[in-house]
Amino acid sequence: MSAKESKVHAFVRVKPTANFPQDMIKYGPDNKSIDIYIRRDVKKGVVNNKQTDWSFKLDGVLHNASQDSVYDAVARDLVSQALDGYNGTIMCYGQTGAGKTYTMTGATENYKHRGIIPRAIQQVFRAVEEHIDQSITVRISYLEIYNETLFDLLSTMPHDMSGDTHMAVVEYPQGVFVKGLSMHPASHEEDALNLLFEGETNRIIGEHTLNKNSSRSHCIFTIYIESHSRILSDAKYTASKINLVDLAGSERLGKTGSEGQVLKEATYINKSLSFLEQAIIALADRKRDHVPFRQSKLTHALKDSLGGNCNTVLVANIYGEAVQIEETLSSLRFATRMKWVTTEPAINEKYDPERMVKNLEKEIVLLKQELAMHDSLVNRSLVNYDPLNEIQIAEINSQVRRYLEGATDDIDIMNIRQIQEVFNQFKVILSPITRKEGLGSPVLGKDLDSVSPSRSQLVTSAKDLDVKEGLIREQDAASIETHRSESVPKEESHRPSSPPAKLVAFEEFKNERGSEINRIFKENKAILCDRKKKASEITHRLNLIKQEMDITKQALGAQKKEREEQGEYVNEEGQIIIDEEEFLLVMKLKDLKKQYRCDFDELRDLKAEVQYCQHLVDQCRNRLISEFEIWYNESFLIPEDVQEAIKPGGNIRPGMIPMNRVLCLVSCAGESGCPPCLTADEDEQERFDRLQGEVLPACPDSTSFYNAKMKTDQKHKYFRAMAALQQMHKKPGLITATVKNKPPAALHVI
Repeated sequence: MSAKESKVHAFVRVKPTANFPQDMIKYGPDNKSIDIYIRRDVKKGVVNNKQTDWSFKLDGVLHNASQDSVYDAVARDLVSQALDGYNGTIMCYGQTGAGKTYTMTGATENYKHRGIIPRAIQQVFRAVEEHIDQSITVRISYLEIYNETLFDLLSTMPHDMSGDTHMAVVEYPQGVFVKGLSMHPASHEEDALNLLFEGETNRIIGEHTLNKNSSRSHCIFTIYIESHSRILSDAKYTASKINLVDLAGSERLGKTGSEGQVLKEATYINKSLSFLEQAIIALADRKRDHVPFRQSKLTHALKDSLGGNCNTVLVANIYGEAVQIEETLSSLRFATRMKWVTTEPAINEKYDPERMVKNLEKEIVLLKQELAMHDSLVNRSLVNYDPLNEIQIAEINSQVRRYLEGATDDIDIMNIRQIQEVFNQFKVILSPITRKEGLGSPVLGKDLDSVSPSRSQLVTSAKDLDVKEGLIREQDAASIETHRSESVPKEESHRPSSPPAKLVAFEEFKNERGSEINRIFKENKAILCDRKKKASEITHRLNLIKQEMDITKQALGAQKKEREEQGEYVNEEGQIIIDEEEFLLVMKLKDLKKQYRCDFDELRDLKAEVQYCQHLVDQCRNRLISEFEIWYNESFLIPEDVQEAIKPGGNIRPGMIPMNRVLCLVSCAGESGCPPCLTADEDEQERFDRLQGEVLPACPDSTSFYNAKMKTDQKHKYFRAMAALQQMHKKPGLITATVKNKPPAALHVI
């Protein structure tokens, strides 16, 4: 679809303050302009040509605006167009502490104060429910750029702070992508919010003079949307993405007095934002051929968002205070430059190849039916338009032979395929040698069959593969036990005195508490083994076909050499006529090459499946091990008096201790009166139930938001509590010395 030029939209949001300078900052009557006035400095003399007045034209000034009104003005139309196939980008730019993260993410503790990202997620999934004629899939990614290093905030592996060797910004004809960035499917609003809250907990933040919890990195939260028609005949679909960018805050180093790590972070941030401004200036200049996108990871990752086929919106966050007026002017200048940039939004339409093939097959059937109908209308006998089978080819061969022998003067022709086959049979029969021997020589067929391997050999090879695969399967099954039993003492003891050996406990866990995870693990393992077996069989078959191709090529070379020595037979058109044996070898080589290509394509697809299955098996194995570690720690490593304290409680998932009770155990370890604290606090489920009773009647749409927030909080509190318990286990002497009214032996077990 042809693209239409569009300007980048720029809004300014003013942070509310009680010290708003009415004489320095004024808004236009239409709320689309903002004027800045600075008093002339009389200390610099009467002649002072320094500018004191500025006026900025924008798409909207958001002053004392609620989160609802901000989303309606900035994002709602952009998200709607993204559901129609247009890419969209929203960026928050401004000084540190001016409210960028609040605008983009909002307050995760309060549904009313949620930001652009949670609201965009809700709008997308509401549209998914409304578009019943479309099958819409949604995926999520969360990228962080910290000190010019790329991090995946949703990766299951811990961050490697040594570098970004596994992640890089790459360009394809379809656009810019981050290689190594994980994308996670989300089928419901709650799933997407879980990913958002999970990524937020992994963001790098730091204390700053202007903001206690300042974002020290650029973050790009991306929603990928694919919309397929539920009608099979419609092979066209749209694929779009929404980039929601929370830029790190700019600052004047001399003014803030940053030192150490904060100074290093600020240097990287200011440098990347400076490169972003240079790219914006180059994009706004129509005479510039080159735009320096590759100067920083940020500009490179946002290349197709700034100057591509994308709807782009900028929100400049500024302070409404006189002391920050210089930084406010800088942010407004940047917003004005962004308005000069033009993009060419276009619907991202693609075609599903599988549906296209099915549609073409249907069309072929319909065309054949129309041809048959046309034949009947003109009183023509029924014509078959399907490919010729072996019997029909043999019949044509017989007619050609009778025609050459003079037994008949006519050859029945009904369609184009028969004409082509008639000429093909002429070519075969008119070779000098086959005039006497004819087609289908028994000796020739025997020779050709001797080239290919026998069926018994193939069966034997398949059996060998089964035996090898069985051995591999047994080794893999034992690998889990070996992996789990490392560093586990061989002596087993009874539970009352000491924890059982991990190997024995692991077997018990797989049969009872972890039976479901173990079942899924075994099923995935079986599928992986099956795919590996098929790949091995195809590889073996490819090797046999390659050997047969080499033998056929050698036989063809010998035939060609013999033909050249005896003299070649050339027809009137100058074409060389070959004998039947050489022709059959040529056809056989052609079929072998075709079979080789098909098997090679199948092997390539199987390798991709094997890689994916291996990922699932590894994921299940890690889940099984981590769940076992949780169960083992809670079942055998927590002292009996603590177990007695945590028995009462609400809804507890099997194998999980209520987060607040474990945290209370750790935080109150140095104080007396800890047991009453364990039973008095309200657990997460009770708090959530109370919150639902208070909030949900007034706002039922907040269910997914609070569900996702509660799950994320529970998960991270649990991991923090388990880490604290492990520290207690490492230093029993210190704990015994600081805890009052506790038996030392019981704490020593921890």
